[in-house]
Amino acid sequence: MFRTAELQRKLPKEDFHQQVPQLREDLLMMQLELRNADFPVIVVFAGVDGAGKSETVNRLHEWMDSRWLMTRAFGEPSDEERDRPEYWRFWRELPAKGRMGLFLSSWYSMPILDRVYGHIGLAEFDERLERIKTFEKTLADDGALILKFWMHLSRDAQKERLRKLEKNPLLHWRISKRDWRHWDLYDQFIATAERTLMKTSTGLAPWKIVEGYDQRYRSVAVATIIRDAIHVRLTEAKAPVSNGHSEADTRLAKSVAPEAGGLPPITILSQLDMSQTSGKDDYNVDLKRYQAKLNHLQRTARERKVSTILVFEGWDAAGKGGSIRRITAALDARDYQVIQIAAPTDEEAAHNYLWRFWRHLPRAGRVTIYDRSWYGRVLVERIEGFARPREWQRAYAEINDFEAQLVERGIVLLKFWLHITAEEQLRRFQERGQIGYKAWKLTDEDWRNRERWADYELAVNDLVEHTSTRQAPWTLIAANDKRHARIEVLRTLCARLEAALADGPKQP
Repeated sequence: MFRTAELQRKLPKEDFHQQVPQLREDLLMMQLELRNADFPVIVVFAGVDGAGKSETVNRLHEWMDSRWLMTRAFGEPSDEERDRPEYWRFWRELPAKGRMGLFLSSWYSMPILDRVYGHIGLAEFDERLERIKTFEKTLADDGALILKFWMHLSRDAQKERLRKLEKNPLLHWRISKRDWRHWDLYDQFIATAERTLMKTSTGLAPWKIVEGYDQRYRSVAVATIIRDAIHVRLTEAKAPVSNGHSEADTRLAKSVAPEAGGLPPITILSQLDMSQTSGKDDYNVDLKRYQAKLNHLQRTARERKVSTILVFEGWDAAGKGGSIRRITAALDARDYQVIQIAAPTDEEAAHNYLWRFWRHLPRAGRVTIYDRSWYGRVLVERIEGFARPREWQRAYAEINDFEAQLVERGIVLLKFWLHITAEEQLRRFQERGQIGYKAWKLTDEDWRNRERWADYELAVNDLVEHTSTRQAPWTLIAANDKRHARIEVLRTLCARLEAALADGPKQP
């Protein structure tokens, strides 16, 4: 795979100086046009030590406008990063639409090093590569342009490069015992790299192998590939699309549209026993008992660094806020954060829809409560047409992967759907309109959503069928009686947290 990248090709100085002015102009003009584009550019650099990765990134900053470039490099995880799933630190650093991100020591570094050093076997290595493919596919499906460069040197060329740097009084600091250790492991690195490139070079995120022997050659080669790839994507973006949707989108929308008219649909929600109630006396006793238990469990969870994420979804006026308040009343305010999800801000809209949820993941031992969540992609965005059919259809798999990463990290994840009947919702709407301190909760949007009750119920049915997994099951709560719903939420939370803590301390 790497033989053609060991030819030690050089770009003569005269050719370099002849090509660079036009290349720089093209890059700057491309960068100017990119600023208004509806996609980000993600450029990943990996490769042999001494092959010029950082020098190439520095050259790109020299040739382009650094104000619209961001460069990130990831070393050993910090304590803050270890508290959260592995990909948290990558998600939070992704560039916004119209920006270019250059990544050194990226999501490939740790899997490759762990495999070379023998810390993981081949099966686990392949699993981690699959996670990378899923991550990159999620970004690419959302429009990101992903370019990956493997900067290569032959074994002899790498040795020559390391010795040259070591003898340079201004640059010798760059060479460490670790670099020479990696040179000793050259064959293992190349075998691991070949498997990495073979398994993760896809049409959506291809690898480009660039020979790193000559700095002029590698700089021009990388810059040219970046320029041409962005030019192609910008040209494609200008192609007219009828009403913002392709023919495939239209066909897909028709294939998944709910059947109109007739009897109400039979769904998972329609099977719930909505007659369940809790008497006032029993409620007061149970509330105190479960809140005391939750307080004890959360203090233990904090000591053991076990994090909890609660997701609340449900109909408008179903009692999500009331249930959340009964939970937070049992917790230390320093241990939790409630995130209320509404329409995305401009900054959030400029990123993948999961970006804003990755940002708010709790530290070890803390609790994050989402009032509405990432499920908006397959609910309101689906029903109101904010997401195209192909976008919300693939979101089920993206959400399952996201939640799997949370659970694999040891986070206790609970998802609640609070269900009320249409008649009960109407009663609560009318009640809100008559009570001064509740009137602000009732909006025109609430009434509009009510008109599409059947559509939302079918969407919820699909949501539960596709995303209620063994790792992250949905808990459906019959919430016509608020007291019953609040106790069920607290009881379920205590049971799940107790079971998680019974498994023993969280792995460091």
